[in-house]
Amino acid sequence: MSDRFRLTLAQLNPTLGDIAGNAAKAREAWNTAKAERADMLALPEMFLSGYQTQDLVWRPAFQADLREALEALAQDCAEGPTIGIGVPLLEGGALFNCWAVLSGGKVTASIRKHHLPNSSVFDEKRLFASGEIFGPYRVGPIRIGSPICEDAWLDDVAEAQAESGAEMLLVPNGSPYARARYDTRMTHMVARVVETGLPLVYLNLVGGQDDQVFDGASFVLNPGGKLALQLPAHEEAIATLDFTQTAEGWRAQLGTRAHLPDAWEQDYRAMVVGLRDYLRKSGFTKVVLGLSGGIDSALVAVLAADAIGPQNVHCVMLPSEYTSPHSLEDASDLAQRIGCKLDEISIEAPRAAIEAALAPLFTGLEPDVTEENIQSRLRGTLLMALSNKTGALLLTTGNKSELAVGYATIYGDMNGGYNPIKDLYKTRVFETCRWRNANYRDWMAGPDGEVIPPRIIDKPPSAELRADQRDDDSLPPYPELDAILEGLMEHDLSVADLVARGHDRATVKRVEHLIFISEWKRHQAAPGPRLTMRALWLDRRYPLVNRWRDTR
Repeated sequence: MSDRFRLTLAQLNPTLGDIAGNAAKAREAWNTAKAERADMLALPEMFLSGYQTQDLVWRPAFQADLREALEALAQDCAEGPTIGIGVPLLEGGALFNCWAVLSGGKVTASIRKHHLPNSSVFDEKRLFASGEIFGPYRVGPIRIGSPICEDAWLDDVAEAQAESGAEMLLVPNGSPYARARYDTRMTHMVARVVETGLPLVYLNLVGGQDDQVFDGASFVLNPGGKLALQLPAHEEAIATLDFTQTAEGWRAQLGTRAHLPDAWEQDYRAMVVGLRDYLRKSGFTKVVLGLSGGIDSALVAVLAADAIGPQNVHCVMLPSEYTSPHSLEDASDLAQRIGCKLDEISIEAPRAAIEAALAPLFTGLEPDVTEENIQSRLRGTLLMALSNKTGALLLTTGNKSELAVGYATIYGDMNGGYNPIKDLYKTRVFETCRWRNANYRDWMAGPDGEVIPPRIIDKPPSAELRADQRDDDSLPPYPELDAILEGLMEHDLSVADLVARGHDRATVKRVEHLIFISEWKRHQAAPGPRLTMRALWLDRRYPLVNRWRDTR
């Protein structure tokens, strides 16, 4: 028997529901593997369907299409490398998250995921049945165990496979990006290697799907936890790697070891990839957004330019009597720096018309936030009209701090189909702008250099909905606000915990109250790329109506 095993890893970007397109990507990768004389091609978890399917996977017609596509793929790729590919399959009346092994024109094995994640963005216990632990399967000279994603985060599946004769662990994954997630994955995989004494292949999806961005960053470990191969983060890659039989067992030969960037760059790229793929997979080629001259819309405009090119970004300034001259100047400066189209539409005439229409009903009532919200909703209406007319997707620009406390106008500045900075607190918005001005990468479609005018970064934030307005008139200063929000929302700290950290109790209670009463707004907010483990959607599920408050 041969003492060499050649494996091709395909870290690719499927499109959810595009079964034919995903199968075609698998065939193309198989052709590459065949040309490389590989023994096996490996594709990630749920690749054929795309991930995450949510309730789409329950549709019988969807299940039937997947089965037909899988069998056709097996037949088309009968002469050449074995294929391992992730796919949901209905078997014996139950639906499983499977990794199918295709060889000789047939599905020769169907490994069923045993541990079903049911926290954070995952709801797999609702969707799938748990499979029994599956033993190793043979491909050429080697016996392979394949714990599927979560199965490798616990020790029992890999341990059982090693005890039943596995000589290598090949772990297909659909693991979405979150800040510092790579280190967590590596820690768990090193533990499996140490426990079993086997080499391990960690193969992850890449690309955006709704709010989740799969970051790839696949790797191969030899016993002892030594890194043999590292694929890049946030981009497609195909790599072929040899394993050789030694006196101590199978070992991976050294392959490419891509550099993984720091958290600031990975966050930025996740936002770019998330936006780019949301547009591409939804059929949009252009975007439109309101450019206020403030920092949030500036960052969104640059992210859009980096995702799809500045020629596809349409910015619109919508001034009122409260818009300062420097905001107009800053918006124009930004548009020129990134090279996107900028138009201006005054909202004064439509605002006067709406206020005149409402005047008989508002008689005797003092002006308040109502009049401010009219301005925001007018802007939202005009931008949605442009989106409808031109077919460009409207981007909304609220940061996580604003969305957390409801400092955003529903049906106004919250209008839009996607929000690239939804999971960035305001303090990180400032630092991200500074990072982008100082850094340029070849995957950015926008221009190099200082693309965000320094004055936009340095000036005090303001919604400019009334005279001399500043955000800190209504909210605590952002460094303080974000520290409180991170405690309450990311770590579930109590009010007493935050007071013990030096925060004013009344301020903490006010922020807590704002978070709870704004839940209804967030339920209607546009999706955006998940950067943390507590993003504002599936990671944090709270009731809209809730009377409880922390009194400790």
